[in-house]
Amino acid sequence: MERTAIVTGARRGIGLAVAEELAQAGFRVVLAAVSPPQEAAGVVARFRENGWTAEYQSVDISKVEDRRDLFDRTEERYGKIDVLVNNAGVAPQVRADLLEMTQESFDRVLSVNLRGTFFMCQEAAGRMIAAKRQGGALYTPRIINIGSISAYTASVSRGEYCISKAGVSMVTSLFASRLAEEGIPVFEVRPGIILTDMTAAVQEKYQRMIEAGITPIRRFGRPKDVADCVMAAVSGRLDFATGQVLNADGGFHLRRL
Repeated sequence: MERTAIVTGARRGIGLAVAEELAQAGFRVVLAAVSPPQEAAGVVARFRENGWTAEYQSVDISKVEDRRDLFDRTEERYGKIDVLVNNAGVAPQVRADLLEMTQESFDRVLSVNLRGTFFMCQEAAGRMIAAKRQGGALYTPRIINIGSISAYTASVSRGEYCISKAGVSMVTSLFASRLAEEGIPVFEVRPGIILTDMTAAVQEKYQRMIEAGITPIRRFGRPKDVADCVMAAVSGRLDFATGQVLNADGGFHLRRL
């Protein structure tokens, strides 16, 4: 039986790695990101060259009409949605001291990372519940939110990002609790220091920290490391652990003396 996954923030980095793993596992993948379609044409072409079913939709998850259109179009084309991976997120445009953070930056980051993620979960949940009540035991949808170690690690030069990711952690707990009775597991995958465009500007700083032992596994994380955790959550083998956080962080979460 063919399954369909939506992955947000999927044009590059972690989202693209997740989409690739899902496609390799046989999912029909809807790649969603804020970029215009022409900027993702090469990615979609590569997926199709590999024999994978994939399409791209330009989506700003902070906008209600974009969110609904994404789900409407996916359901119209493929029917029910089996997996939602909420990966889309933004970093502050300027790393400013906490005492200088602007309201505009705060609102921008939280509107995408937190509000957008919450309402993506809400939209998916309603549709998954309806489909599950019609589809019976063979339909096993799941939601995976991509969080961050910034959920509990204070970075005073990007406080708005930390706050947004702390919120995503609670969003995961809330939906895992609410959807348990519906048989829909919800998970958080929590990346650490991952080599992506978002960390490129501070790569040298992080490299020194890694070499000094800030992570027990002394290397940058790769997008595939995060994707592997997503696939574990999608596999069905963790369903009884709904609400679980999967740390893709090289052991950063370990408290060591």
